Amino acid sequence: MKTKITELFGIKYPIILPGMSWISVPELVAAVCNAGGIGYLATGSLSPDKTRTAIRQIRELTDKPFGVGVSLLMPKAYENAIIAIEEKVPVLNISLGKGGDLIKKVHDYGGKVITTVTTVGHALAAQKSGADALQVTGYEAAAHGSQVPTMVLVPAIVDEVKIPVVAIGGIADGRGMAAAFALGAEGVGMGTRLSITKESPVHDHCIKTQLESGIEDTIYSNRFDALYCRVLKTPSAEKAVKEGRNIVKGFKATFSIAKSLNSSWMDMATSNLSSPKGEKNAKPKDAAPKDNPVKKKNKSFIGKMSNSYQTAMNLAHMAQGYVAVQNAVENGDLEQGVYLSGQVQGIIHDVPTVAELINHTVEECKKIQKGMADKAL
Repeated sequence: MKTKITELFGIKYPIILPGMSWISVPELVAAVCNAGGIGYLATGSLSPDKTRTAIRQIRELTDKPFGVGVSLLMPKAYENAIIAIEEKVPVLNISLGKGGDLIKKVHDYGGKVITTVTTVGHALAAQKSGADALQVTGYEAAAHGSQVPTMVLVPAIVDEVKIPVVAIGGIADGRGMAAAFALGAEGVGMGTRLSITKESPVHDHCIKTQLESGIEDTIYSNRFDALYCRVLKTPSAEKAVKEGRNIVKGFKATFSIAKSLNSSWMDMATSNLSSPKGEKNAKPKDAAPKDNPVKKKNKSFIGKMSNSYQTAMNLAHMAQGYVAVQNAVENGDLEQGVYLSGQVQGIIHDVPTVAELINHTVEECKKIQKGMADKAL
């Protein structure tokens, strides 16, 4: 199967495993790569040292191209991106932040960058920054998808950009793959589907619960981890969304994150309060001040303090989600934990190997495409 994505990444099939924390681990990433697709190592829960170790582990498990995902809103994300660049990973996936300087660094050694976007505006900005492709995440997806369905979002973005698009959200088989191609996508991501495979590290209880759940058994809300996010509908998830931000629990959770990232709490808490070099929105040097300089300086200071406070509050909120998701994925605890799942859980009924899933998806897609072509004659 040849598309612009297979040619760009040097892979056999245009099927992607997104970087899902605690799920997209080296073993699952390598399994997807060895089956002809491409997987992204999730680094949101990893320290820079652990990221380097995981990258090298993937290289021991596969000789195929693979990717590393970095969500720039997360603590230590920029440092993890630099590790990936030092290791010269074939593909870097950037999400939740600007990545212009990172894109240049990846291109310097011949790597490729795919940026995750959820709006047309973000897509255009990513293209302008130099991204080689876009990962367009629709409303149906697990975790942080758009507020617009994949069926509408993908063609809207395809119409506006000149770089290839990968569709994510609502795709679990060859039917979804064929539909994505019809919308103009050059590849598909299947996070929820690939997490329900024999090589997946997800706890059996979570997988069993997903298989028993329907397409309506998810919750989409911005009250879980400060961003619009889709989770499996359980009593613990409903409680988390109902309660929203709990500052005390949130700040306690940040200590758990700091420990997992081998970082001090203060270092982690302040890591995202300033932009990395090259990411600041500088104003022209000759721009004339419109207000009193002293007043403007004070206003600027207050603005920065306000932004820092809001960032700290969002970090605390996200930390709550971080701990809850880890508890579900690793321990299968759906009483206290919360699991991220896409609406496609309702059309998934088995637990195949990664290779079986990818081969079946591709063959089903080809069969559908042929059938559609025959109908057009």
